[in-house]
Amino acid sequence: MSWQQLSLVAGDLDPEQLTAFFESQGALSVTLVDAADQPLYEPDPGTTPLWPKTKVSALFEADVDLAALNRALAARFGAEVPARLQVAELADRDWERVWLERFQPMRFGDRLWICPAGQRPDAAADPVLIDLDPGLAFGTGTHPTTALCLEWLDRHPPQGLTVLDYGCGSGVLAIAALKLGASAALGVDIDPQALVASAENANRNGVAQRLTTALPDAASGQCYDLVLANILANPLIALAARLAQAVKPGGRLVLSGILAAQAAMVRQAYADWFEFLPDAQREGWVRLQAVRRPAADRS
Repeated sequence: MSWQQLSLVAGDLDPEQLTAFFESQGALSVTLVDAADQPLYEPDPGTTPLWPKTKVSALFEADVDLAALNRALAARFGAEVPARLQVAELADRDWERVWLERFQPMRFGDRLWICPAGQRPDAAADPVLIDLDPGLAFGTGTHPTTALCLEWLDRHPPQGLTVLDYGCGSGVLAIAALKLGASAALGVDIDPQALVASAENANRNGVAQRLTTALPDAASGQCYDLVLANILANPLIALAARLAQAVKPGGRLVLSGILAAQAAMVRQAYADWFEFLPDAQREGWVRLQAVRRPAADRS
């Protein structure tokens, strides 16, 4: 079996209207990608990220009537638009095999491993294994910001500590903390789907009884030994007071999702409450770590 992939750089057309059009024509899937290598780092929550040059790609079954689709495209968007359409035939492949070849167990620090599809590292001394499949949503360790946090946890096992994972996504940081000895963790996210993913991943890794998930408004008022927040600089700055109040005096704060040029602004937002320790950088991203001052010692 094969498929037809139809791609169009939106240009002056609305990518969301193109998406709706292709879906109305029976597309099996529609994806939006950057056509000019200009990544967006901080789209607003709940919005569709659109680039200055956005390519819309629609996947159809092999027998799609291209002539009829071109007529509909011209009628909807203009007679010149079909000439911009690129058509490619995609042959069937053993996608499971291809996926397994691409994604292998990944190590973070000395002991911590992310293992897709139940795979196991060939050789590892006393490994801490997290079963988590890479995918579209929420974080799996492949991004530098997540990797920096996982490496920090590997070097600072939160044995017996309580942990808040703010912006939990897949729950990978909370699950790692629990597998490294944390007594309990709370995963917080603005996206209910992320909370479902976190709970499912916690169950898969045998730590569901020690992980609670909640939306932000339902998670206030508690203090934790360790707070992890791998989100983005602007939300971290806006959340400074809330996250500071969530860290016990003497507790640790780990912040990531910060571009190097933004690190000073984030430190300044938390300076009233925390003493910062040396940071870490990777591929232009920064991980900050800090210790909460006692209340009487607040600047």
